[in-house]
Amino acid sequence: MKRIVTAQDVTCLGSCALTVALPVVSAMGVEASVLPTALLSVHTAFPTFTFQDLTSALPPVIEHWKREGFAFDAIYTGYLGSLDQVDLISRFIDDFRGPETLVFLDPVLGDAGKLYEGFDTDFAHAMARLCAKADVIVPNLTEACLLLDRPYPEGTCDEDYVRGLLRELSGLGVPRVVLTGVDFRPDQVGVMAYDAGTGEFFQYFSRKYPRRFHGTGDVFASTCVGALTRGFSLERALTLAVDFTLESIEKTLADPEGRWYSVNFQEAIPMLVSRLESE
Repeated sequence: MKRIVTAQDVTCLGSCALTVALPVVSAMGVEASVLPTALLSVHTAFPTFTFQDLTSALPPVIEHWKREGFAFDAIYTGYLGSLDQVDLISRFIDDFRGPETLVFLDPVLGDAGKLYEGFDTDFAHAMARLCAKADVIVPNLTEACLLLDRPYPEGTCDEDYVRGLLRELSGLGVPRVVLTGVDFRPDQVGVMAYDAGTGEFFQYFSRKYPRRFHGTGDVFASTCVGALTRGFSLERALTLAVDFTLESIEKTLADPEGRWYSVNFQEAIPMLVSRLESE
């Protein structure tokens, strides 16, 4: 069985971060190991939340793994809460990366043109340096602009703009770059990817609903890294990840008790398993 280790936060309620990554990766038939970066009562879309930094708990875990000789087929990062954690994960990648290890970074920095609470431009610059160690990164538009230290664009971005953005992001040292939340049309949203090795672009879209759904980025990223670890091409992995994210959204909309702060990805897992069996 393949094994992924993921470094991101534990959000105790709200279906995001590790509470998404663990079940999604496991449902894909891949072992999920964890490096929890913080403990939150709920995610940061709530007006208040508790937060406990777990940086000091990680080095003993990592040192024990070194002594035991553990290895990972993929290293997957999500929310990192401080400059110290970025440095720690950078060293972790150096220590645990093997010749075939996939390094997959979701550079969690912000959304809707703004940094998340607690982050600043120094943190964004540190994340850009970490991205240089990745095989694949999956920023949204806000994060892409922050990584490149460029202004967030006003209005809808056209395809030429996104292609240029992807090429610039690959200049950070990343072979394959995926921009999420791409919407060239008001009724569609999806992804556009760039392979710096071949110079080829890929795009895939699904239906867009006129409201925001929390946790969909984690659903998408966890599905994508799980598929890549199973040997999918980037195009097949992105197609599956977009489709599973859409299924999760539609399960939420169909639920009269659907919650504003998460998506019903749990009810969509049978679709994910069925797709994997048919591939």
